[in-house]
Amino acid sequence: MKSPKDLAADAEAPGRGGNSLTGSLSVRRAFAFLAFAGIAWGTTGAAVEVIYRTSDLGPLAISFWRFLAGAVLLLPAWALRPSRRTPRVPGPAGRRVLLLSGTGAGLAVFQTAYFAAVRDTGLAVGTIVTLGAAPVLTAVGGRLFLGERVGRTGVLAVVGALAGLTVLVLGNRPGVVHPAGVAMALLSAAGYAVSNLLGRWTGRHGTGEDAFTLTLSSFLIGAALMLPPAFHEGLLPQGGDFAEAGLLMLYIAAITTALAYPLYFAGVAVLRATTASVMMLLEPVGAAGLAVLFLGERLTAATVVGTVILLGAIAALALAESRLRTQPEKP
Repeated sequence: MKSPKDLAADAEAPGRGGNSLTGSLSVRRAFAFLAFAGIAWGTTGAAVEVIYRTSDLGPLAISFWRFLAGAVLLLPAWALRPSRRTPRVPGPAGRRVLLLSGTGAGLAVFQTAYFAAVRDTGLAVGTIVTLGAAPVLTAVGGRLFLGERVGRTGVLAVVGALAGLTVLVLGNRPGVVHPAGVAMALLSAAGYAVSNLLGRWTGRHGTGEDAFTLTLSSFLIGAALMLPPAFHEGLLPQGGDFAEAGLLMLYIAAITTALAYPLYFAGVAVLRATTASVMMLLEPVGAAGLAVLFLGERLTAATVVGTVILLGAIAALALAESRLRTQPEKP
Protein backbone atom coordinates (compact mmCIF):
# COMPACT_ATOMS: atom_id res chain seq x y z
CA MET A 1 0.00 0.00 0.00
CA LYS A 2 1.30 3.44 -0.88
CA SER A 3 2.24 5.90 1.82
CA PRO A 4 0.56 9.34 2.00
CA LYS A 5 3.79 10.83 0.63
CA ASP A 6 3.66 8.53 -2.40
CA LEU A 7 -0.01 9.33 -2.90
CA ALA A 8 0.74 13.04 -2.91
CA ALA A 9 3.49 12.52 -5.47
CA ASP A 10 1.11 10.52 -7.67
CA ALA A 11 -1.24 13.49 -7.74
CA GLU A 12 1.34 15.33 -9.81
CA ALA A 13 1.06 13.03 -12.86
CA PRO A 14 0.66 14.92 -16.16
CA GLY A 15 -2.95 15.19 -17.35
CA ARG A 16 -5.23 16.19 -20.10
CA GLY A 17 -6.55 19.61 -20.88
CA GLY A 18 -3.62 21.48 -19.30
CA ASN A 19 -4.33 20.00 -15.89
CA SER A 20 -1.71 17.77 -14.28
CA LEU A 21 -4.23 16.15 -12.00
CA THR A 22 -5.87 13.57 -14.16
CA GLY A 23 -3.98 12.07 -17.07
CA SER A 24 -2.33 8.92 -15.67
CA LEU A 25 -4.43 8.77 -12.52
CA SER A 26 -6.47 5.57 -12.62
CA VAL A 27 -10.01 5.28 -11.29
CA ARG A 28 -8.77 2.90 -8.58
CA ARG A 29 -6.13 5.37 -7.44
CA ALA A 30 -8.63 8.24 -7.52
CA PHE A 31 -10.89 6.20 -5.23
CA ALA A 32 -7.89 5.61 -2.93
CA PHE A 33 -7.21 9.36 -2.79
CA LEU A 34 -10.82 10.12 -1.91
CA ALA A 35 -10.98 7.29 0.63
CA PHE A 36 -7.90 8.64 2.44
CA ALA A 37 -9.35 12.17 2.42
CA GLY A 38 -12.72 10.96 3.69
CA ILE A 39 -11.22 8.91 6.52
CA ALA A 40 -8.92 11.78 7.54
CA TRP A 41 -11.76 14.30 7.44
CA GLY A 42 -13.82 11.97 9.61
CA THR A 43 -11.47 12.82 12.48
CA THR A 44 -11.69 16.59 12.00
CA GLY A 45 -15.01 17.06 13.74
CA ALA A 46 -13.87 15.02 16.73
CA ALA A 47 -10.76 17.17 17.08
CA VAL A 48 -12.87 20.32 16.81
CA GLU A 49 -15.33 19.00 19.41
CA VAL A 50 -12.44 18.48 21.84
CA ILE A 51 -11.18 22.01 21.11
CA TYR A 52 -14.64 23.34 21.99
CA ARG A 53 -14.55 21.41 25.26
CA THR A 54 -11.06 22.51 26.28
CA SER A 55 -10.98 26.14 25.06
CA ASP A 56 -13.24 29.03 24.10
CA LEU A 57 -12.25 29.13 20.42
CA GLY A 58 -15.22 29.48 18.06
CA PRO A 59 -15.88 28.03 14.59
CA LEU A 60 -14.74 31.16 12.74
CA ALA A 61 -11.35 31.24 14.47
CA ILE A 62 -10.84 27.49 14.03
CA SER A 63 -11.63 27.79 10.33
CA PHE A 64 -9.18 30.69 9.90
CA TRP A 65 -6.33 28.90 11.66
CA ARG A 66 -6.98 25.72 9.70
CA PHE A 67 -6.69 27.57 6.40
CA LEU A 68 -3.63 29.59 7.42
CA ALA A 69 -1.68 26.73 9.02
CA GLY A 70 -2.61 24.40 6.15
CA ALA A 71 -1.26 26.92 3.63
CA VAL A 72 2.00 27.33 5.56
CA LEU A 73 2.51 23.55 5.77
CA LEU A 74 1.64 23.05 2.10
CA LEU A 75 3.94 25.80 0.80
CA PRO A 76 7.19 23.72 0.78
CA ALA A 77 5.48 20.84 -1.08
CA TRP A 78 4.06 23.34 -3.58
CA ALA A 79 7.48 24.93 -4.17
CA LEU A 80 9.22 21.56 -4.67
CA ARG A 81 6.49 19.77 -6.61
CA PRO A 82 7.77 17.94 -9.74
CA SER A 83 5.29 19.67 -12.08
CA ARG A 84 6.80 23.05 -11.18
CA ARG A 85 9.67 22.19 -13.52
CA THR A 86 7.26 21.25 -16.33
CA PRO A 87 6.21 24.05 -18.71
CA ARG A 88 2.53 24.87 -18.32
CA VAL A 89 0.05 26.71 -20.49
CA PRO A 90 -2.16 28.64 -18.08
CA GLY A 91 -5.87 28.72 -18.73
CA PRO A 92 -7.83 31.92 -19.42
CA ALA A 93 -7.49 34.45 -16.61
CA GLY A 94 -11.23 34.69 -16.02
CA ARG A 95 -11.55 30.93 -15.71
CA ARG A 96 -8.66 30.74 -13.25
CA VAL A 97 -10.10 33.54 -11.10
CA LEU A 98 -13.48 31.81 -11.02
CA LEU A 99 -11.90 28.50 -10.09
CA LEU A 100 -9.61 29.78 -7.34
CA SER A 101 -11.97 32.31 -5.77
CA GLY A 102 -14.99 30.02 -6.04
CA THR A 103 -13.15 27.06 -4.53
CA GLY A 104 -11.72 29.16 -1.71
CA ALA A 105 -15.12 30.66 -0.88
CA GLY A 106 -16.82 27.26 -1.13
CA LEU A 107 -14.32 25.69 1.27
CA ALA A 108 -14.67 28.62 3.68
CA VAL A 109 -18.45 28.14 3.83
CA PHE A 110 -18.11 24.36 3.94
CA GLN A 111 -15.79 24.05 6.90
CA THR A 112 -16.95 27.07 8.93
CA ALA A 113 -20.62 26.09 8.75
CA TYR A 114 -19.63 22.49 9.52
CA PHE A 115 -17.74 23.53 12.65
CA ALA A 116 -20.83 25.53 13.71
CA ALA A 117 -23.04 22.48 13.08
CA VAL A 118 -20.80 20.31 15.27
CA ARG A 119 -21.06 22.90 18.02
CA ASP A 120 -24.85 23.26 17.74
CA THR A 121 -26.07 19.70 17.16
CA GLY A 122 -23.11 17.42 17.92
CA LEU A 123 -20.44 15.66 15.89
CA ALA A 124 -22.40 12.64 14.64
CA VAL A 125 -25.55 14.46 13.50
CA GLY A 126 -23.73 17.53 12.15
CA THR A 127 -21.37 15.43 10.05
CA ILE A 128 -23.96 13.01 8.71
CA VAL A 129 -26.36 15.81 7.71
CA THR A 130 -23.58 17.74 5.98
CA LEU A 131 -22.21 14.84 3.98
CA GLY A 132 -25.63 13.29 3.46
CA ALA A 133 -27.03 16.43 1.80
CA ALA A 134 -23.89 17.15 -0.23
CA PRO A 135 -24.38 14.35 -2.83
CA VAL A 136 -27.91 15.57 -3.55
CA LEU A 137 -26.78 19.15 -4.13
CA THR A 138 -23.77 17.96 -6.13
CA ALA A 139 -25.86 15.68 -8.34
CA VAL A 140 -28.21 18.55 -9.20
CA GLY A 141 -25.32 20.91 -9.86
CA GLY A 142 -23.41 18.32 -11.89
CA ARG A 143 -26.41 17.81 -14.12
CA LEU A 144 -27.27 21.51 -14.50
CA PHE A 145 -23.77 22.98 -14.90
CA LEU A 146 -21.53 20.12 -16.06
CA GLY A 147 -23.99 18.09 -18.11
CA GLU A 148 -23.07 14.94 -16.19
CA ARG A 149 -25.25 11.89 -16.48
CA VAL A 150 -26.57 10.82 -13.14
CA GLY A 151 -27.66 7.42 -14.44
CA ARG A 152 -30.08 4.95 -12.91
CA THR A 153 -27.60 3.80 -10.26
CA GLY A 154 -26.69 7.40 -9.48
CA VAL A 155 -30.36 8.30 -9.00
CA LEU A 156 -30.81 5.35 -6.65
CA ALA A 157 -27.70 6.37 -4.71
CA VAL A 158 -28.93 9.96 -4.36
CA VAL A 159 -32.33 8.68 -3.25
CA GLY A 160 -30.51 6.51 -0.75
CA ALA A 161 -28.64 9.53 0.58
CA LEU A 162 -31.93 11.42 0.94
CA ALA A 163 -33.53 8.45 2.66
CA GLY A 164 -30.64 8.14 5.09
CA LEU A 165 -30.81 11.86 5.85
CA THR A 166 -34.58 11.69 6.39
CA VAL A 167 -34.28 8.75 8.76
CA LEU A 168 -31.56 10.54 10.69
CA VAL A 169 -33.41 13.84 11.08
CA LEU A 170 -36.97 12.59 11.56
CA GLY A 171 -36.20 9.31 13.30
CA ASN A 172 -34.39 10.81 16.27
CA ARG A 173 -36.30 12.11 19.27
CA PRO A 174 -36.42 15.88 20.01
CA GLY A 175 -33.20 17.12 21.57
CA VAL A 176 -30.93 14.82 19.56
CA VAL A 177 -31.20 16.91 16.41
CA HIS A 178 -31.19 20.72 16.76
CA PRO A 179 -32.67 22.84 13.91
CA ALA A 180 -29.94 25.49 14.06
CA GLY A 181 -27.25 22.83 13.73
CA VAL A 182 -29.08 21.16 10.84
CA ALA A 183 -29.34 24.54 9.06
CA MET A 184 -25.59 25.05 9.44
CA ALA A 185 -24.96 21.53 8.18
CA LEU A 186 -27.07 22.17 5.05
CA LEU A 187 -25.20 25.43 4.43
CA SER A 188 -21.95 23.50 4.80
CA ALA A 189 -23.20 20.94 2.25
CA ALA A 190 -23.85 23.76 -0.23
CA GLY A 191 -20.29 25.05 0.16
CA TYR A 192 -18.95 21.54 -0.28
CA ALA A 193 -20.98 21.06 -3.47
CA VAL A 194 -19.55 24.27 -4.95
CA SER A 195 -15.92 23.27 -4.32
CA ASN A 196 -16.64 19.72 -5.54
CA LEU A 197 -18.18 20.90 -8.82
CA LEU A 198 -15.38 23.39 -9.45
CA GLY A 199 -12.79 20.67 -8.87
CA ARG A 200 -14.50 18.45 -11.41
CA TRP A 201 -14.92 21.37 -13.82
CA THR A 202 -11.20 22.14 -13.87
CA GLY A 203 -10.46 18.43 -14.34
CA ARG A 204 -12.60 18.49 -17.47
CA HIS A 205 -11.70 21.87 -18.99
CA GLY A 206 -8.21 22.50 -17.59
CA THR A 207 -6.92 25.72 -16.05
CA GLY A 208 -3.21 25.00 -15.80
CA GLU A 209 -3.55 24.34 -12.05
CA ASP A 210 -2.25 21.22 -10.34
CA ALA A 211 -3.64 19.80 -7.11
CA PHE A 212 -1.13 21.63 -4.92
CA THR A 213 -1.63 25.02 -6.60
CA LEU A 214 -5.41 24.72 -6.43
CA THR A 215 -5.31 23.69 -2.77
CA LEU A 216 -2.79 26.33 -1.68
CA SER A 217 -4.63 29.12 -3.49
CA SER A 218 -7.94 28.00 -1.99
CA PHE A 219 -6.43 28.00 1.50
CA LEU A 220 -5.03 31.50 1.11
CA ILE A 221 -8.32 32.84 -0.22
CA GLY A 222 -10.21 31.06 2.53
CA ALA A 223 -7.91 32.51 5.21
CA ALA A 224 -8.36 36.02 3.80
CA LEU A 225 -12.14 35.64 3.79
CA MET A 226 -12.22 34.29 7.33
CA LEU A 227 -9.83 36.77 8.95
CA PRO A 228 -12.30 39.64 9.59
CA PRO A 229 -15.09 37.54 11.15
CA ALA A 230 -12.56 35.40 13.04
CA PHE A 231 -10.88 38.52 14.44
CA HIS A 232 -14.27 39.76 15.63
CA GLU A 233 -15.01 36.38 17.25
CA GLY A 234 -11.56 36.12 18.86
CA LEU A 235 -8.49 34.64 17.19
CA LEU A 236 -6.83 33.26 20.34
CA PRO A 237 -8.35 31.28 23.21
CA GLN A 238 -8.78 33.29 26.39
CA GLY A 239 -9.17 30.28 28.64
CA GLY A 240 -8.89 26.52 28.82
CA ASP A 241 -5.98 24.29 27.78
CA PHE A 242 -4.05 26.30 25.20
CA ALA A 243 -1.45 23.55 24.61
CA GLU A 244 -4.03 20.87 23.88
CA ALA A 245 -5.97 23.16 21.56
CA GLY A 246 -2.74 24.05 19.74
CA LEU A 247 -1.75 20.41 19.23
CA LEU A 248 -5.19 19.53 17.90
CA MET A 249 -5.10 22.48 15.50
CA LEU A 250 -1.69 21.30 14.27
CA TYR A 251 -3.12 17.85 13.59
CA ILE A 252 -6.10 19.35 11.75
CA ALA A 253 -3.82 21.57 9.66
CA ALA A 254 -1.23 18.90 8.81
CA ILE A 255 -3.22 15.69 8.24
CA THR A 256 -6.80 16.70 7.49
CA THR A 257 -5.89 19.86 5.55
CA ALA A 258 -2.40 20.07 3.98
CA LEU A 259 -2.31 16.36 3.10
CA ALA A 260 -5.97 15.42 2.56
CA TYR A 261 -7.07 18.32 0.36
CA PRO A 262 -4.52 17.88 -2.48
CA LEU A 263 -5.46 14.21 -2.66
CA TYR A 264 -9.13 15.13 -2.69
CA PHE A 265 -8.73 17.61 -5.56
CA ALA A 266 -6.66 15.08 -7.51
CA GLY A 267 -9.33 12.40 -7.09
CA VAL A 268 -12.33 14.62 -7.78
CA ALA A 269 -10.79 15.77 -11.07
CA VAL A 270 -10.99 12.18 -12.35
CA LEU A 271 -14.27 10.88 -10.94
CA ARG A 272 -17.75 12.25 -11.52
CA ALA A 273 -18.70 14.99 -9.05
CA THR A 274 -21.65 13.00 -7.68
CA THR A 275 -19.47 9.94 -7.13
CA ALA A 276 -16.80 11.96 -5.34
CA SER A 277 -19.34 13.54 -3.01
CA VAL A 278 -20.90 10.20 -2.09
CA MET A 279 -17.43 8.70 -1.53
CA MET A 280 -16.95 11.38 1.10
CA LEU A 281 -19.75 9.77 3.09
CA LEU A 282 -16.88 7.79 4.61
CA GLU A 283 -16.36 10.93 6.69
CA PRO A 284 -19.66 10.92 8.61
CA VAL A 285 -19.43 7.19 9.23
CA GLY A 286 -16.02 7.62 10.84
CA ALA A 287 -17.11 10.75 12.70
CA ALA A 288 -20.17 9.00 14.14
CA GLY A 289 -17.97 6.18 15.41
CA LEU A 290 -15.56 8.58 17.09
CA ALA A 291 -18.43 10.54 18.62
CA VAL A 292 -19.84 7.42 20.26
CA LEU A 293 -16.55 5.81 21.29
CA PHE A 294 -14.67 8.82 22.63
CA LEU A 295 -17.01 11.81 23.04
CA GLY A 296 -19.93 10.23 24.85
CA GLU A 297 -22.57 10.89 22.17
CA ARG A 298 -25.43 8.39 21.90
CA LEU A 299 -25.78 6.28 18.75
CA THR A 300 -29.51 5.97 18.19
CA ALA A 301 -31.24 3.40 16.00
CA ALA A 302 -32.14 6.14 13.50
CA THR A 303 -28.50 7.17 13.21
CA VAL A 304 -27.42 3.56 12.62
CA VAL A 305 -30.05 2.97 9.92
CA GLY A 306 -29.23 6.25 8.17
CA THR A 307 -25.52 5.48 8.21
CA VAL A 308 -26.04 2.00 6.73
CA ILE A 309 -28.10 3.49 3.88
CA LEU A 310 -25.34 6.02 3.18
CA LEU A 311 -22.72 3.27 3.05
CA GLY A 312 -24.87 1.45 0.51
CA ALA A 313 -24.91 4.59 -1.62
CA ILE A 314 -21.09 4.64 -1.60
CA ALA A 315 -20.88 1.07 -2.84
CA ALA A 316 -23.50 1.65 -5.56
CA LEU A 317 -21.78 4.72 -6.97
CA ALA A 318 -18.34 3.12 -6.84
CA LEU A 319 -19.66 0.28 -9.00
CA ALA A 320 -21.42 2.66 -11.39
CA GLU A 321 -18.27 4.79 -11.78
CA SER A 322 -16.15 1.79 -12.73
CA ARG A 323 -18.63 0.87 -15.46
CA LEU A 324 -19.05 4.41 -16.81
CA ARG A 325 -15.29 4.94 -17.19
CA THR A 326 -15.29 2.36 -20.00
CA GLN A 327 -17.93 4.36 -21.94
CA PRO A 328 -17.76 7.87 -23.45
CA GLU A 329 -19.51 10.40 -21.24
CA LYS A 330 -22.59 12.00 -22.81
CA PRO A 331 -24.30 15.19 -21.78
